[in-house]
Amino acid sequence: MSKEITARSQDYAKWYNDLVLKGGLADYSAVRGCMVIKPYGFALWENMRDVLDRKFKETGHQNAYFPLFIPKSFLSKEAEHVDGFAKECAVVTHHRLMNDPNGGGVVVDPEAKLEEELIVRPTSETIIWNTYRDWIKSHRDLPLLINQWANVVRWEMRTRLFLRTAEFLWQEGHTAHATAEEAIAETVQMLDVYADFAENFMAVPVVKGVKSPSERFAGAVDTYCIEALMQDGKALQAGTSHFLGQNFAKAFDVKFSNKENKLEYVWATSWGVSTRLIGALIMAHSDDEGLVLPPKIAPLQVVIVPIYKGEEQKAALDARVQVIMDELKKAGIRVKYDDNDNARPGWKFAEYELQGVPVRIALGARDLENNVAEVARRDKKTKESLSLDNLSGQIIDLLDDIQTSMFNKAKEFQQASITKADTFEEFQAILDGKAGFVAAHWDGTAETEEKIKELTKATIRCIPLNNPQEEGKCILTGKPSKERVLFARAY
Repeated sequence: MSKEITARSQDYAKWYNDLVLKGGLADYSAVRGCMVIKPYGFALWENMRDVLDRKFKETGHQNAYFPLFIPKSFLSKEAEHVDGFAKECAVVTHHRLMNDPNGGGVVVDPEAKLEEELIVRPTSETIIWNTYRDWIKSHRDLPLLINQWANVVRWEMRTRLFLRTAEFLWQEGHTAHATAEEAIAETVQMLDVYADFAENFMAVPVVKGVKSPSERFAGAVDTYCIEALMQDGKALQAGTSHFLGQNFAKAFDVKFSNKENKLEYVWATSWGVSTRLIGALIMAHSDDEGLVLPPKIAPLQVVIVPIYKGEEQKAALDARVQVIMDELKKAGIRVKYDDNDNARPGWKFAEYELQGVPVRIALGARDLENNVAEVARRDKKTKESLSLDNLSGQIIDLLDDIQTSMFNKAKEFQQASITKADTFEEFQAILDGKAGFVAAHWDGTAETEEKIKELTKATIRCIPLNNPQEEGKCILTGKPSKERVLFARAY
């Protein structure tokens, strides 16, 4: 190995950090709690972003951009919203610096205090709904389907690269509708978009559900979510879609004249996913040798490494590889020919394994004579000899097989990690053992939910959509319950 990776079994958190840092995805920043996303990590985010952006536009949404700074008074207009974000807000109080007249370096100019303090965007509902008041007047202006790609700041005290940082990248959709039914349909539609992306592009199976009232987004009537399971048995919220009702419309007085020419408040949704998805991707698939990336969103899908002695062999390999490269690029495959002579083939093999490149092709002079190439797949760490005739067609099939195989492996793990518990003792034993999702009855009260969290550090991840109804008793209080909900310890 070119870079040592801590084993998952030894220290899961350090294993994760090793993959992020040594896999070239991100680095720590001089600003506490923030990260630098490196080119390889940003290429991964770009691929994810491009797929999602296409899906948003296919469902009728348009991109826009709203200010990074939000007047503090806007947050106070929706009580639940400000309560939910107050402890995470970064506040701008002044707009100018000056040299300290006492020689103490640069200080804030006391004469430059803002008339109204500004919040650095933790989420954009307030600034957007203040704007929508001017955009929406009639039922003809609805639905309004807007998305923005942006950065947000939530002042986290305990951070972890990609999973929880003070600043992160995301998209946030904000839509306005004439009826509650249309807004709820939008909320569910975007949840389905996220689930489709997670499963068919990230190869990460998810559970679709709604959050309990205690876990809802601040200011939402209902929060829908997709929950993924990581290899250590902990859950990770991979995306949320919120039905906001008329809360923000009322807070910002956003009304429209309906077809009967009567004024009504509009109905709202918001939904988002972030660079946290990269953390989910790492923890769902990777192993002790490095990253394992699904082909559909891997920055690099195929790497070709030549093995040669002398310029004559190199020239022959270059010519054949160029044909292979042209065919793969024509098919839309992201491919690299690594003929850099500063590193030996063995070092390159280990490096691309660490970076999770799905397919590696090794081609030597003898392979050319035999009209074959050695092809290695990253997910199963297997090799096979493939004919150079129609090699591109075989590689395309192989990439499809890797994508499917990765999803199936993760799905089997997820299904094997959903366990029913009927008593609190069983519940605790499962969490302290193999963990995963625990399907258990809950009496529906916030007090019981909080007590279970206090005793076990497990939270209700979601109430699955189309959840089977069954009579039962709450695992903690013994009170009647009509359905099981999914608990887990989570990131």
